[in-house]
Amino acid sequence: MTDYPKPDRYSDEEWDARISLAAAYRMVAKLGLDDLIYNHISMRVPGTTDQFLINPYGHLFSEITASSLVKIDTSGNVIEDTPHTVNVAAFVIHAAVHKARGDAHCVLHTHSDASTAVSGQPDGLLPLTQFAMRFYNRQGFHEYEGVAIDEAEQQRIIAHLGDHPVMLMRNHGILTVGRTPGEAFMLLYYFERAAKIQLQMQAACASGIGLVIPEHEVCEKAARQFWELKGDILIPGEREWPALMRDLDRVDAGYRA
Repeated sequence: MTDYPKPDRYSDEEWDARISLAAAYRMVAKLGLDDLIYNHISMRVPGTTDQFLINPYGHLFSEITASSLVKIDTSGNVIEDTPHTVNVAAFVIHAAVHKARGDAHCVLHTHSDASTAVSGQPDGLLPLTQFAMRFYNRQGFHEYEGVAIDEAEQQRIIAHLGDHPVMLMRNHGILTVGRTPGEAFMLLYYFERAAKIQLQMQAACASGIGLVIPEHEVCEKAARQFWELKGDILIPGEREWPALMRDLDRVDAGYRA
């Protein structure tokens, strides 16, 4: 693997954060969950409460590198020299969440197909699979208000997200939050898998096949098993993310630049 030295202007902690965030962008692109130059993933700058890293507007997710990420504050000010700009909607959404949720070190927003499709269904993701049980009664809903460029929308985004790990933005996409880019990414991955299977099941229903949904008590038990880390269950990304980064490194470690 090519060695990409850390630029002197970054602390070790910030550089590690940049590498992990750049990897999340590349992994979203690798799985086809991105949307050209749109969508965004942010990460709080280590040791700060009002600064975060986000993608330069106009770059594909597959182009993002650790050094190309833009550092801004929660007021929208770019706080380092860069030729890049930031998507206004990215600032509105991500600044709101970073200010409101101290645990949301990483905030991920995509228009991935299956999650967007179920965002337009009244109950969002249904407890139809084990993939979906993680999110049972743990998904927020934010009604569509147009392109998210109005700062007045921030308070409603925060209110609708609440303390959930995932929020469906109606007729728009999905937002996940995590303590790390790995956690935010894995929540997207599992939600998207569950949503895709849900759509397949619903398509089968058009042929007269009914849906089987477990009882509430069973669904809630399964959700608690995931969130209370029962058995050998770990925080999303704790086991998977190192393996995914190794896979990226085998293909193209350029995200580390």
